[in-house]
Amino acid sequence: MDRMSRKDFLGKMGLLSASTVLWPQNGLANVVQSPEPQKGIVIGPIAENETLFSYIERSKGHFDLTLYRQIIGAANDFKEGDLSLGVAAQDDTTRSRARKLLSNTKIGDLDRQSVFTDAIDELIRKTTFDSAKVKNWTMGELKNFVLDEPEASIKKIMPALTSDCIGCLVKLMSNDELIAVGQKVFNPLAGSNIGSKGYLSARVQPNSPTDNTEDIVWQVFDAWSYAVGDLVLGTNPVSSEVESVAKIEKALFEILTVFGLEKTLPNCVLSHIDVQAQVEQIQPGTTGIWFQSLAGTVGANQTFDLSIEKMQDHLSGRTGPYALYAETGQGADFTNGHGAGFDMVLHEARKYGFLRALNMDIVSKNAGSAPWVHVNDVAGFIGPEVFKTKEQLVRCCLEDTVMGKLHGLTIGLDVCSTLHMDVSLDDLTWCIDQIMPANPAYLMALPTKNDPMLSYLTTSFSDHVRIREKFGYKVNDAMWDFFKKLEVIDGTGRPTDHFGDPIWVYYKYCLAKGDQRSEKEIYAEGKKAMARIRERGVPLAEKYGEHIYDLEPQLEKEVKWLYEDAKVSLWTEMTDDFVMTIPTALPIITNSTDRKDYVYHPESGESLSKNAIARLQELRNTWSGRLPDIQFVISDGLNPRALMDEGHLMPYLMQLKDRLTQKGYTVGQENIVIKHGRVRAGYACGELLFGKHNDSSENKAIVHLIGERPGSGHHNFSAYLTAAPVKYWSQTAFIDHNITKVVSGISDTSLTPDRASQQTLTILDRLFTVI
Repeated sequence: MDRMSRKDFLGKMGLLSASTVLWPQNGLANVVQSPEPQKGIVIGPIAENETLFSYIERSKGHFDLTLYRQIIGAANDFKEGDLSLGVAAQDDTTRSRARKLLSNTKIGDLDRQSVFTDAIDELIRKTTFDSAKVKNWTMGELKNFVLDEPEASIKKIMPALTSDCIGCLVKLMSNDELIAVGQKVFNPLAGSNIGSKGYLSARVQPNSPTDNTEDIVWQVFDAWSYAVGDLVLGTNPVSSEVESVAKIEKALFEILTVFGLEKTLPNCVLSHIDVQAQVEQIQPGTTGIWFQSLAGTVGANQTFDLSIEKMQDHLSGRTGPYALYAETGQGADFTNGHGAGFDMVLHEARKYGFLRALNMDIVSKNAGSAPWVHVNDVAGFIGPEVFKTKEQLVRCCLEDTVMGKLHGLTIGLDVCSTLHMDVSLDDLTWCIDQIMPANPAYLMALPTKNDPMLSYLTTSFSDHVRIREKFGYKVNDAMWDFFKKLEVIDGTGRPTDHFGDPIWVYYKYCLAKGDQRSEKEIYAEGKKAMARIRERGVPLAEKYGEHIYDLEPQLEKEVKWLYEDAKVSLWTEMTDDFVMTIPTALPIITNSTDRKDYVYHPESGESLSKNAIARLQELRNTWSGRLPDIQFVISDGLNPRALMDEGHLMPYLMQLKDRLTQKGYTVGQENIVIKHGRVRAGYACGELLFGKHNDSSENKAIVHLIGERPGSGHHNFSAYLTAAPVKYWSQTAFIDHNITKVVSGISDTSLTPDRASQQTLTILDRLFTVI
């Protein structure tokens, strides 16, 4: 394909050559030795009918919790995340032995010995029904029952299965067996066909790198022009400020009310549930279904600033047809420092158990009615530290689909990958085809496979059209009727001349609002709107290629360019020449040995090298007890070009420092520049610089600028803003994501440095005020 510069597509591209003059060679950072590769655990020969517990007793002479967790983890298909947790099998022989031990073990024995006990584990146990019959089965007998019996029989025992039991069950199944279960267990949402056999719904994911409501609204029109989008209109916001979220909620809700669809599907802005509750207070009735990411342990949920009690309190007041849209994903817990010694499948299972308990509470408080509660498993969003390959992505999606269904939940999938995984655009299509026979309830839906804000690969409108053609899946009947009224499909369900024409949907929207203008006038306005949106780097699909499920050729070409650009960005090094342009730069390095180690082992980029610690201690000493209010940290992140592109970092940095000084803040003169830096490396800097100050109540902040994951073409960076009293900076690893605010999408083609610096100042003012 022809090469395009970033300015031709979104802006300037400009590759810079990498060098290493500033880093280890001149002593500013020490050379870090590569860690020994992890090998996984080994299970020796086992007896024919030996159970998990009898093997542990024979091996150790007593029960051993660590070995218990290791055997259960070793039964998993291999994933890199389990290896990092120390619970992955070294080879297929060990994996087979672990599965045999697990298969021979009675469910009641497993239930009595938790792999990890906390309040979520207790909640799951409390809300699991007691069944002497089920407890007396072995795991192997449960597997046979679920594979052999019809749906009605399976549903009778599902309430008696703990989350750990369900998690252990999927470990014993092949992909084909997981698909077989997926094909016969369904939990549809009340009053709809969503989640029913033979139906595949879509969450329209209309994201904008600047939270521009025009970008967002037109992606909904675009989706509906392809007869896609019947579950929820769900936007991931760049800003979680209440005013910004409220604006998006209002825009999405207006689309639904204009078309009379507010009782057919909801809108949602995927901010923290606290923010959504605030929006509901100022704009009653506009928030649709509420969203929240969930974790499988109390500690991991604290990273989301979440607790059982908070979720129960928020949901207790939810009335009407829509309650909660949850998101989960294997690996999220351990990558946030809360692995707790047990494997990713069981972590994921406990998230579904938590949601099942919340759902039971919602139903009980709604006089037995069932407001919509569903879960989206975001299977490949984190990266290669969780798993790397397309085969692992398929396995993860199948495991999670079955676990969700056996918890009685309506579960959909975000079949996705990051640009630093070994999964290509074509690979993702292959994955979709392997997963779809399991009939999840829904998938994501965007104009292309590339999300313009989150910078990852997922499913497009055209994927949904192709899946409908290939697998015969249907859309929720009420929305299918609406698409016929829109005239994008005919009475037989086939595309009309308006199929793939978002301006036509906009025209129908205008008519529904009572617009008296001619079709020609509205079309002219629509063309201008689409041009503005595309100019902002947000793709819109229009018409199709050779088949109705093919992207239009030029758009497909652009998507491939974005993919190639992301790969280059990911492996670009931050150069010495660039660092020398940063005023009073203090270069340090993390414990990542090189770029590859940084990308594939994120934890190495979260901790500072010995030399870096020494350099920061020297800096602190120069302050002589007069600590600045705010210290800037600059890290390369997953896209160093986001900082190195002309017109990105320096305008933002200079404007923000000037504005902070004018407001009376003291700002550190030095700019700490981290090579191979992750977000938590910024927290580590704050601990070293602020942690031993005499006045423990004084507030101090880190502003951490870091290159975002590539994929959007904008080459965005983010500002992570963390302000806290010195007494908290003094506690090792106490400061984390839960108290951090983020300004993201900063670049010359997205959230401009001038606007971003003003937003940052506003948030910092608020953080220093409320501490």
